[in-house]
Amino acid sequence: MKTPVYINSIASVSPLGKTSEETWENYKNQKHFIKKHNFSGTEAFAAFLPKELKEEINELRISSPHFKNLDESVLFSVFVAREAVKKAGWGPGENIGVNIGSSRGATQLFEKYHQLFLETKKAEILASPTTTLGNISSWVAQDMQSSGPEISHSVTCSTGLHAVLNGVAWLQAGMADKFVVGGSEAALTPFTIAQMKAMKIYASEVLDFPCRSVDMDKTRNSMVLGEGAGVLCISKNPENSIAQIGGIGYATEKLKHSVSISANGECFQKSMKMAIGNKNSDEIDAVVMHAPGTIKGDKAEVIAIKELFGDKLPAMTSNKWKIGHTFGASGILSMQLAVLMLQHHEFISVPFSKISKAPGKLRNILVNAVGFGGNAVSILVSKD
Repeated sequence: MKTPVYINSIASVSPLGKTSEETWENYKNQKHFIKKHNFSGTEAFAAFLPKELKEEINELRISSPHFKNLDESVLFSVFVAREAVKKAGWGPGENIGVNIGSSRGATQLFEKYHQLFLETKKAEILASPTTTLGNISSWVAQDMQSSGPEISHSVTCSTGLHAVLNGVAWLQAGMADKFVVGGSEAALTPFTIAQMKAMKIYASEVLDFPCRSVDMDKTRNSMVLGEGAGVLCISKNPENSIAQIGGIGYATEKLKHSVSISANGECFQKSMKMAIGNKNSDEIDAVVMHAPGTIKGDKAEVIAIKELFGDKLPAMTSNKWKIGHTFGASGILSMQLAVLMLQHHEFISVPFSKISKAPGKLRNILVNAVGFGGNAVSILVSKD
């Protein structure tokens, strides 16, 4: 890191709720938010936002005619960006960049419009403008009245952490004063669930904890999908910051097929090593893992951590056993967990995992994400 970058605020919506206080309280108990739902006649596990929160977000459609026909992935982003900017004390007209991405984008609207096309052979007028990925950052920037750059992107499940990389790069290049970075996902549709089931990675066992993220003894894949969004306000200004981005790392590995990851998590080893930089490995206290709940995915990441840290292993945890895998938003929600643990000086373990044990101290936490395509990102979050 050429110059320090600080996290001035963070906001999210997830199955855990919307406020930092509510989210932290829900992390501290051993309750998960995964339930079986009916998806067009087929039951599957999933983690939705609380009903009251979903209704509150959808009130945006009433508040402005501009929001009426937007996908929930965009509404989630506008909702959390407003809260994050408010917390940071940033105002309209400032040179604030926006980079909020999504793995799937406007999933619900795209599927709706495509179904209408199949039935009528005609496309809706708003089909194209409301399903472009750029909708997310564009509408957030419009709502903020910012004068900085607007970027939306998809780098599969590491999308949110790639947004952090982009924001850090722009800030250090002096091309923006402040950046809103994050990820949003509202993809809990029958077709999306069916895609995950087709890959044979989805949870099927009725257990106390359906998603067995960081359970190294599991014999079946147990990934579960969730929905949510999260954004960070980041800048080079340490005033009133809640944490510091102490390092960034990224890597892509050669694939055997489109969804593979090497057995030793080569991309994770490279991204974590880059993020740690000049720090000694024993200075890293914990890793918030990507750990989607698949046998190969969880194992590869643990092996990567062991390869990099040797006998001085950091504590390992994940939040997917609680809220499922939120695709492009997952990395940001993992960063939020890291920040909350640093703020409260308390480690949140995975209750059924034998390897998820609290460390002696909490000062430096690595956050990992990886997506289809073998692209890994690691962010080092530290007490400022």
